[in-house]
Amino acid sequence: MAGSCCAQDPKFDGVSQEYRRVLWVVIAINAAMFAIEMTAGAFAGSQALKADALDFLGDTLTYGISLYVIGMAVPVRAAAALIKGISLGAMGLWVFGSTAYQVLVLGQPNATVMGGIGFLALGANLACFLILMRFRNGDANVRSVWLCTRNDVIGNVAVICAAGAVFLTGTAWPDLIVAALMAGLFLWSASQIVRQAQQERRSATTVVAAE
Repeated sequence: MAGSCCAQDPKFDGVSQEYRRVLWVVIAINAAMFAIEMTAGAFAGSQALKADALDFLGDTLTYGISLYVIGMAVPVRAAAALIKGISLGAMGLWVFGSTAYQVLVLGQPNATVMGGIGFLALGANLACFLILMRFRNGDANVRSVWLCTRNDVIGNVAVICAAGAVFLTGTAWPDLIVAALMAGLFLWSASQIVRQAQQERRSATTVVAAE
């Protein structure tokens, strides 16, 4: 896991043309992969693929919000990060619920489709990961972008491992376990983003009051 989001030092706030260009690139990559992976997840009957596709959607929205609030006042950026953190937590809860549905109602996913799409998604996310690596430390708004990207890479590796385990065991349980672990990762990252956003909002309020 990455380090704490709650450092006291001033953080990069995203105000640079280079960072804006980078966000546009990763927005395009994530939007395309959401459509591809959600379709594949439905075809393969894989909850892990659907969970990862939902993460792509969340990232697309997160990057879009991050791009929109660049250069705005600290309370606005912190509020945007807070919304993104809460949304990420909601996604985690959705994945938990859909995983339970898979256990009770649906059957074994298609391991071949899971593995193939998992490798495609991993390539897309590694590209985003490398592009954003220089911007991994920043305020809550910038930090949320990095955490989502890191989650993507972890999730893709997990989906590929789940596909192999489904193939070897002939059961859906590896897919369901990975989906549940990814949901837990969403919730953990959401808590980090929310904590940093709340701290930055409090700090901004303190500065305004002191003036």
